Amino acid sequence: MSGTEGVRPDTAAQPDVVQSLVRGLAVIRAFDAEHPLLTLSEVARRTGVPAAAARRFLQTLESLGYVRHRVVGTKRFELTPKVLELGFGYLSALSLPEIMQPHLEALSQQTGESVSAAVLSGPDIVYVARVPTRRIMSVRITIGTSFPAYATSMGRVLLASLTESELEDALAATDFERLTAATLTEAAALRDELARVRQQGWCIVDGELEAGLRSVSVPVRGRDGSIPVALNVSTSATRDSIDDIRTQHLPLALEAARAIEAELRLY
Repeated sequence: MSGTEGVRPDTAAQPDVVQSLVRGLAVIRAFDAEHPLLTLSEVARRTGVPAAAARRFLQTLESLGYVRHRVVGTKRFELTPKVLELGFGYLSALSLPEIMQPHLEALSQQTGESVSAAVLSGPDIVYVARVPTRRIMSVRITIGTSFPAYATSMGRVLLASLTESELEDALAATDFERLTAATLTEAAALRDELARVRQQGWCIVDGELEAGLRSVSVPVRGRDGSIPVALNVSTSATRDSIDDIRTQHLPLALEAARAIEAELRLY
């Protein structure tokens, strides 16, 4: 049920609770996407507040700039953009990893696999968020762990987002070590791969960082269109084929990235 209708927690028995504040917030919450314009009687009904009290709350909120009224057949009230200020302090205090973490946890539950997020630091990626389900590498991955970007799916997503001059600097600083038999170690071949990643908008790496490790990564775009971070789903060759990763994990990863981007647009 949307709004506050039918959801009226009993706070009367709590001596330290300011009932007028509880009711005032209930009035704000009465408005939602399905009910952007409400009459006085509708506000009273949806909040369980007497009409006389609802009128006082609305008049107070209007004087503070959080509510305005318009006459559409009858007098109706609506919220103003100023209500966003009520949540801005919380949002502005969140870091990018904190914003991403709930989405990564949901993605991990959906896929049953480890999920991570990383940023680019020179020729390397650095993990900034992670939800492990099982140990899939010989080394333990924690926040702050770094790997060479050229051999990882998140690294390739982030490298593919760079300008030509930025990519030149990153490649010049890269030590193309053959980590496994499958590792791509030629700069020209990596450039071709990055062009493909840039075009398709995602990357799968199969056993290039460590034998048997497979991962799919997608970009997370900021409000300005840049790609400050990538997220991935990691699995093993014994559990998932490349086709499984492409058809099952990739769509869920893309969905999680879009959800994170939508939240970032609130800033």
